[in-house]
Amino acid sequence: MTRKSFAARATAVAVTSALLLPLAALAQNIAIVNGKAVPKARLDTLLEQAKRAGQEVTPEIQARAKDEVVRREIFAQEAERRGVAQSVEYKSQMELARQSILIRELFEDYKKKNPVTDAEAKAEYDKFKAQNTGTEYRARHILVEQEEEAKALIAQIKGGASFEELAKAKSKDPGSGQNGGDLDFAKPESYVPEFGKAMSSLKKGEMTETPVKTQFGWHIIRLEDTRQAQFPEFDAVKAQIQQHLAQQKLVKFQTDLSKGAKTDYKFAQ
Repeated sequence: MTRKSFAARATAVAVTSALLLPLAALAQNIAIVNGKAVPKARLDTLLEQAKRAGQEVTPEIQARAKDEVVRREIFAQEAERRGVAQSVEYKSQMELARQSILIRELFEDYKKKNPVTDAEAKAEYDKFKAQNTGTEYRARHILVEQEEEAKALIAQIKGGASFEELAKAKSKDPGSGQNGGDLDFAKPESYVPEFGKAMSSLKKGEMTETPVKTQFGWHIIRLEDTRQAQFPEFDAVKAQIQQHLAQQKLVKFQTDLSKGAKTDYKFAQ
């Protein structure tokens, strides 16, 4: 190879490298605004915030985010040019923003380092399940305002009138009235004490002989069926339990930090 051809090749490589350098730099930026680069990292941060908020990052969202990042640079440059960054208001808000970001990242870091284990979630599930065992009752009821009206309806039902049709026509309970008085399955403690006690004392197919008074009015109750309390499988509620426990852990972390701080301030709550 001659010196001339070697020199020519070296020059070509140098020129190519010089051309590629701006392209490499551009790959790390999404735009240049008034000679200042807008780094891709800003876009990545904005999209990550969207993901944290549960938003699906579609191509449309990505395009809108890029527009937003570039516009922010344009507006921020103008604010700098006008001296906004030197104002007291700006500095006060920047301090609040700095604290907000620090606190958010602190909590995110804590959650990452203190995840809810499967064992913790299962223990919580078993505890909650144990508290919700027992018998569930499916009842129908008709709610009216006056005792005499309730007694008259009981007489009609005993005479052959349809409980369901009377519930639709006469019940003051809008939730169940249109469904023939059907309350679906629930445990007695789900109702006010007078109603729950009267319902659970019935046998399947029986109706209260006398109206039951509660704070809502006078009830006629008929028991349709009973069953053992239904409870979802662990896998079906695992994510919700983990979220609940994670929030509990975070609250305790926050409380412990507040209690451990040396301050003369007395928290209201």
